[in-house]
Amino acid sequence: MSKGKIVLAYSGGLDTSIILKWFIEENYEVIAYIADVGQEEDFEAAREKALKIGASKVYIEDLKQEFVENYIFTAVKSQAIYEGRYLLGTSVARPIISKRQIEIAEKEGAEFVSHGATGKGNDQVRFELSYYSLNPDITVLAPWKMDKFLTRFEGRADMLNYADQYGIPVSATRKKPYSEDDNMLHISHEAGVLEDPSIAADEDVYSRTNGTDKQPHSADIITIDFEQGIPIKVTNQTKGKEVTGAVELFKYLNELGTLHGIGRLDMVENRFVGIKSRGVYETPGGEILYKAHRDLEGLTLDREVMKLRDQMSLKVAELIYNGFWFSPEFDLLMSFMDKVQETNTGSVQVKLIKGMVYPISRKSPMALYDPEQSSMDVEGGYDQKDADGFIKINAVRLKNNTAVHGKPFSKKSTLHIK
Repeated sequence: MSKGKIVLAYSGGLDTSIILKWFIEENYEVIAYIADVGQEEDFEAAREKALKIGASKVYIEDLKQEFVENYIFTAVKSQAIYEGRYLLGTSVARPIISKRQIEIAEKEGAEFVSHGATGKGNDQVRFELSYYSLNPDITVLAPWKMDKFLTRFEGRADMLNYADQYGIPVSATRKKPYSEDDNMLHISHEAGVLEDPSIAADEDVYSRTNGTDKQPHSADIITIDFEQGIPIKVTNQTKGKEVTGAVELFKYLNELGTLHGIGRLDMVENRFVGIKSRGVYETPGGEILYKAHRDLEGLTLDREVMKLRDQMSLKVAELIYNGFWFSPEFDLLMSFMDKVQETNTGSVQVKLIKGMVYPISRKSPMALYDPEQSSMDVEGGYDQKDADGFIKINAVRLKNNTAVHGKPFSKKSTLHIK
């Protein structure tokens, strides 16, 4: 007798293939759900594999348009960067995957949803917080936190043996000495041979960006047009090419970033569950877009608005990383970000060369920059003598502090280096 119906977020890899078969053995009906968020994948082969294992139905959902427009561009316009470095490639994809999974569960009348994320990582949190936010009545079955599953599969060897037992193909998994997550924004490489942070990743780890030996010696000069913080057009002056449309535009930026080796990152980060982890990331188009967007803001945003936005960007990044996309505080912050971006319209010219993104010019009908005020040759309505009083007022507290406590930094350091 069936225990119920599960919608499983299925990738076709080792873990979710084993989970699919195990749930069937446990007398659940399993619907496999594959989210197309721009990863390189043979979706038809994955469908056939899921059906062969025993899935009652397979959904392959093309989410690329929504992913770029409502998730990637949302992160970019918020300048959401985790711990000052990570462009949130995996994190940004999880809420849209979860959202469609819940929609399928409701359509199919499924009582359960499941995923293949482990109990040590961030993805379990991102998936499950999203599930509960979108459907408070859903029940989550997470095998890596279920005693019966953990007893059956104590390690990778058990899973490979199980795959052999049931004829589940895992040849690609056996060859790969690390774990990867791939979508339109990035590809990540973690675990396995990368778990020692003192050892540099081999060049063959990188699959989305050219190494220095393959990068061209000549630059591409491109212009990115933004409307209220959202990219609407990319023009390559070097190659005479123009691209519009969210998906097409982002794919083209990825292509250029790949060519020039842009967007590599090797870092140790702090997971939400309290564990540190080492990740190697490639985010070619994303890095170009973040840099260009930030540069335009220098021209269009008020100084104090930018300060506030930068503070809130840290919070947005934390919420995305920790899985709180579908939360009231995230909604509130998005209203703030939309307001900030109302004036961020214009274009930025960017030079791409040898792994670097150089903004070289920018213009906007909403520019706050006044060339006469900034000029060293024209007064431009700014009386330089006014700066004298401005400086003296700001010096009041500094003078008082020195009078009471002595000169700042006058004490010798207590640190002694032998």
